[in-house]
Amino acid sequence: MFLEPQETMPQTSVVFSSILGPSCSGQVQPGMGERGSGAGGSGDLVFQEGRLISGSLEALMEHLVPTVDYYPDTKLKSFSAKIVQLLKEWTEAFPYDFQDEKAMAELKAITHRVTQCDEENGTVKKAIAQMTQSLLLSLAARSQLQELREKLRSPAMDKGSVLKAKPPATQKDILGVCCDPLVLAQQLTHIELERVSSIHPEDLMQIVSHMDSRDKHRCRGDLTKTYSLEAYDNWFNCLSMLVATEVCRVVKKKHRTRMLEFFIDVARECFNIGNFNSMMAIISGMNLSPVARLKKTWSKVKTAKFDVLEHHMDPSSNFCNYRTALQGATQRSQMANSSREKIVIPVFNLFVKDIYFLHKIHTNHLPNGHVNFKKFWEISRQIHEFMTWTQVECPFEKDKKIQNYLLTAPIYSEEGEAQFSMAAHPPPHTIHVTLTSPPHGVALEGRPDHYPHATQGKLSPQG
Repeated sequence: MFLEPQETMPQTSVVFSSILGPSCSGQVQPGMGERGSGAGGSGDLVFQEGRLISGSLEALMEHLVPTVDYYPDTKLKSFSAKIVQLLKEWTEAFPYDFQDEKAMAELKAITHRVTQCDEENGTVKKAIAQMTQSLLLSLAARSQLQELREKLRSPAMDKGSVLKAKPPATQKDILGVCCDPLVLAQQLTHIELERVSSIHPEDLMQIVSHMDSRDKHRCRGDLTKTYSLEAYDNWFNCLSMLVATEVCRVVKKKHRTRMLEFFIDVARECFNIGNFNSMMAIISGMNLSPVARLKKTWSKVKTAKFDVLEHHMDPSSNFCNYRTALQGATQRSQMANSSREKIVIPVFNLFVKDIYFLHKIHTNHLPNGHVNFKKFWEISRQIHEFMTWTQVECPFEKDKKIQNYLLTAPIYSEEGEAQFSMAAHPPPHTIHVTLTSPPHGVALEGRPDHYPHATQGKLSPQG
């Protein structure tokens, strides 16, 4: 599968237990219309504080399906309305589930039976018609988007090509485009929100479905469903490489120092905004080997701000400091009076890691055979919270010039960055060579994130 996180247990499981309580035994809630399923009551549905905690699939279906003598609700019409509402939410959240003919045929069969229960009142029939129309429009739109992605698919990069550099006097860098850290942080937030908005709940569920596949590299299903996840992860990688490129290609140490301090300020502004993903990408770029080894340059940098940022992103205790900051940003968003305060962009790879381990360390079924609804409640809660963050409208004015640079500026390969770094700070007893253009034979990397379809590498948690 495309997810290969390091196997360290996240704190999600602790949150999971604290929210739903340490005692999971529960009791069957009275007055809910449950019916036992035989001796021993192994099929009973177990509720805790009005929420379904566990139960067998057979008992759940028995609980939901009406018969001549049993109705899950007081009126059959009310039950029909709830079934329609369930289908409506399902088709809106996971339209890809109905893209094949078999699933669509089953949906039509269910809606036909529900409609028969409400022949006198056309309310249910009208709601079903609207739901079906919305579903078809959604599927058509996504199909067109996928076709566009295929048309924009970039050709394979020629690693042997060399991009001719401009003379040093006219060569543009990020400071020549934007010298205000706050403005650059705002434009990064624009890009983040635009890209994360293309991720849908069914995309996130691929994290779980890929785990369930025995194939350790790719899911046997529709690989196009993982595009949004991989493309967003690819943006993180490109931003990190862009930061390293901007630092390493600067010739003079004084200017490199300024460039490092600029990106530290940008990362700090991203933190203040709530854009943790860009912040982590910038820090990762400055921690790449070609940048980290520039000891003489770093000795001139005022690193107090950088130390604070690294403290927030300290990986110890499963990124405890970051999770505390994320919780604070979430609370600010919930009580926000302005759109600026609503912004929460988590470190995406850590979010993926949490879902991964939440699914991995908790079984789908309890020892008694019941479905472990507690696990799926928590997965649903985290995905719902993430989707709430993606729907925030960016309050900052868009600067096309800055965004164009961020999205299209060539980035050096790791080999190119290393050679520039070695030229800037050569090892002892070596001849110092100043590079003002890419080393011969070292290609500038293309920007795969500039194309909606492009991906590189595997999605794996950072840190």
